[in-house]
Amino acid sequence: MAPDDLLRPEMTPEELRLLGELIHAHCGLRLREDQRYLVERRLAPRLKANGLTDFTAYYRLLRFDPRRGAELEEAVEALATNETYFFREPMQLKSFREELLPALAKEKERSRKLRIWSAGCSSGEEAYTLAILIKESGRFFGWDVEVFGSDISRGMISRARRGVYSRSALRETPEELLARHFTAEADGRFQVSAALKQQVAFGHMNLLDERSTALLGKMDVIFCRNVMIYFDLEARRRLLKAFWAKLHEGGYLLLGHSESLINLTADFELVNLEHDLIYRKPPSL
Repeated sequence: MAPDDLLRPEMTPEELRLLGELIHAHCGLRLREDQRYLVERRLAPRLKANGLTDFTAYYRLLRFDPRRGAELEEAVEALATNETYFFREPMQLKSFREELLPALAKEKERSRKLRIWSAGCSSGEEAYTLAILIKESGRFFGWDVEVFGSDISRGMISRARRGVYSRSALRETPEELLARHFTAEADGRFQVSAALKQQVAFGHMNLLDERSTALLGKMDVIFCRNVMIYFDLEARRRLLKAFWAKLHEGGYLLLGHSESLINLTADFELVNLEHDLIYRKPPSL
């Protein structure tokens, strides 16, 4: 056992319950009993930073202290799961490239405007991947195209804006795309090209905060992959209502492969593509 583990205060089931209710009310994130050790380990540095000796005192800080808003963001930052990489879930991306983009090019031909939202984008790999696929399709030259990436972690958004990635994050990226859209740096990492950055914007956002999502315009496609798995039933339904409001009629919603809308909402229609199943806000008749 590491020395830090011996010094770290233990979290009781009641402390986990209290903190879990607070975090859930803020952003929908669930803290399960089988995650208690993980939550304890990730939040222990926040106790040290605030000069606290136990998690009950930390709960009181998050609940009543004037600093509670800023510290709640720090807690969520510590708890958020952020592992991702470029070109993740390749079959879904194949459907996006070969079926959705051609359809969108026809549907949006009059406005020549395309808006895509990567919700829960972590450090930006998904948003940049989508921008690469749009550019590589050759269908949107001269269009007004923007990919917007949002995440609840300010640290992840800062990394996304820098656009510098390790070889590991690019492990599924074809070499020809790596050469076209990235510049190798001296330390072995890769910088996203300036041209690609121009098509991608990032912002800090709590997906369950209506004030934040109200600032967004209408979207043609929303990617929200492997985010709802951390939410309970009520939070998932709230999130889907927000997505419904933000999609154009006929707009598409793409989830992770382990996620579905069964028992959540009947508002979206299921679309059976060649390589994937996705959801659509029905177009007006």
